[in-house]
Amino acid sequence: MSLPDLLDYSRRWPFRLILAAVGLFLYLPLLVLIVMSFNDSRQTTVWRGFTLRWYEKLTGNVELVAALGNSLAIAGLSTILGLLLGTLAALALWRFRFPGLGLISGAFTIPIVVPEIALGVAMLIFFSRILPWPQDLPWPLNLGPIVIAHVAFIFPFVAVVVRARLTSFNREAEEAARDLGAGAWRALFDVVIPHLKPSLVAGALLAFTLSLDDFVITFFTAGPDTVTFPVKVYSMVRFGITPEINAASTILLLLTVALTVLALRVQAIAGERIVPS
Repeated sequence: MSLPDLLDYSRRWPFRLILAAVGLFLYLPLLVLIVMSFNDSRQTTVWRGFTLRWYEKLTGNVELVAALGNSLAIAGLSTILGLLLGTLAALALWRFRFPGLGLISGAFTIPIVVPEIALGVAMLIFFSRILPWPQDLPWPLNLGPIVIAHVAFIFPFVAVVVRARLTSFNREAEEAARDLGAGAWRALFDVVIPHLKPSLVAGALLAFTLSLDDFVITFFTAGPDTVTFPVKVYSMVRFGITPEINAASTILLLLTVALTVLALRVQAIAGERIVPS
């Protein structure tokens, strides 16, 4: 190694060491959680051997499986509605110019910056005082308040992702389609929407992850018969940490990480495609 390379390396290694320390601080507890979910002991601090019985026990937990089904149904419905509303909002803010555009554009970011506890309390008041929701409706209609609350929370994230993608769109392509005889809707679906596909996928995955993981808003809007997976795990933690809880948390963690990595990968591919060669 030459002297300039050695000097350059000496400047960089402290930053690498700091980065490694921060990563260890953030991810070591998660790694411990995953490892202890395979512990053959009910004591989470003592390792007694490898086992899969806690995951087998989870599959037999009817309440936990039902809670997971509720979470997946809520996340799926919320993602569909949030993707639709977020895309329409992004298109409207990108295409049209009208008085108060800046104010409305800023208002879309309020659910992103407002603490979830405040949004959860607001939704609780709304559904208990302004729009009382009957709890005896059949599944999945009894999930309505949670779905509405989740859509209000996640669709601004979709709008931000889609609007960022629209900044790279060449309006001349849409104008060319209109000149060739395509109507407004035909040009939208044949020209604009294909350009937005990476952001739509990334926004949908982000929305699904946020909805699936949400606890605070769900806790305030869920009824007695609409327990979700995060709320169920929280109720189990109140009686003590067990390897079964570690296994449930690991499943939720891995599912969230997989969806997040997929969303980041889609965004990266989209970014590579818009870079001029």
